[in-house]
Amino acid sequence: MYKLKLFIIGIFITGLIVAIASGPIEIDIALYFKVFFVYLFFTTLYSHLKTVVKTGNVNIDYSISYGLSFVLFTGPLGLFLFEIVNRFYVYFYRKKTGTADEDEFIHTFYNIGGPGLLHSLGYFIFYGLYPYIEEIPFGYWGLLIAIVALTDFLSSILLLAIFHISGSIHTGQDAWDFIKGRSIFDTIKKAVSNGLLFIFILEQQWEILIALFILNYLVSRSAVLQSRSIQHKIERDRFEQMAYTDFLTKVHNRTYMNKIMNELNDTEEHIGIIVADIDTFKRINDTYNHTVGDSVIQHFATTLKSFLKDEDYLFRSGGEEFTIILRNRGYQECRQLVEQLQKSIQDTPAVSEFKTRQITISYTASFGLYFYQSNLETTIKHAYIHADDLLYRAKNQGKNQVSSKNGIIDLPLSARYAATSIEKMEI
Repeated sequence: MYKLKLFIIGIFITGLIVAIASGPIEIDIALYFKVFFVYLFFTTLYSHLKTVVKTGNVNIDYSISYGLSFVLFTGPLGLFLFEIVNRFYVYFYRKKTGTADEDEFIHTFYNIGGPGLLHSLGYFIFYGLYPYIEEIPFGYWGLLIAIVALTDFLSSILLLAIFHISGSIHTGQDAWDFIKGRSIFDTIKKAVSNGLLFIFILEQQWEILIALFILNYLVSRSAVLQSRSIQHKIERDRFEQMAYTDFLTKVHNRTYMNKIMNELNDTEEHIGIIVADIDTFKRINDTYNHTVGDSVIQHFATTLKSFLKDEDYLFRSGGEEFTIILRNRGYQECRQLVEQLQKSIQDTPAVSEFKTRQITISYTASFGLYFYQSNLETTIKHAYIHADDLLYRAKNQGKNQVSSKNGIIDLPLSARYAATSIEKMEI
């Protein structure tokens, strides 16, 4: 931490020395304060809209900086004084609202010295090269874009040095990913905004200058609100996924099964419901341990899922019990699929670790399949009960069995004929 503080104070002092050595503020002091307070008002207003990204233990603000236009008009010393006031306002605001970093105070000195130093570099480059490109079409804008790209790159290098010292970035790939995070569109946007502001200040076009600030504020506010909306949706989706996902197997849980069953009720679909259960699972836990048992359950879930289509559903409905909903298949196709599942489980042992060695566990499973058409007379939960009864029958028949029933043959003759015609077409 001592090295980090020393590095940041070194940047601050270097920026201060460059600002003082560049000479006094040459514009009229009244004009300077007019520009100062206009920039300060909008910059502090924008500070409440900044996009903050956590990198290690440091908050990085990604937003448009108007420091380049300010330094081009007032010089490095004028910018440095502005940054002191601006950055300490942000510091006290974050302390008051409880959003400050643990080391916000020392970071404030970097936020003054770093931008002050880099924009001073941009100031010297601009006035050193502008006379040579003044007559070139779009030379002014090309020079500003190049300056912004250079200062953004150097800013990334300084930040990477801080992250390295603080231990927030460890690998070259992490550093490269951070540098690539800079967008060319953000560079152009910053260059155009600062270029226009500089022109408007030189021409004393205060109404247009303030209008540009307001426009950027409205665009920034809209972008932040949209970003927050997207972030909230991502968080809602993640929490919903967590609520509907079984922690061990990463397949859907029973809560999601109830939701899907309600959605599929009375859809007139032909549905195959399978209830599957690992045979003599308690013996596996008693022989080994629950960790090995969990490996078998995971293997069982993975095997079942590998046979299903995207439109099918797999749920962990109990400890070692799983429920499958097959859609858009005929009865014979469902029956063949269950038989394939039963044989695959029988022929493919699970792999686990027990007492520091790798072991294989052969196991079997029993299946109950009930095929029916979703309608008002037979709810999907009743169909599930039928499938569960068929599983119980398979267990009683000696386990490692498939017990199935085509519920459509219990329909009235006309409905049965229609269903049979559909099934023949599907097969």
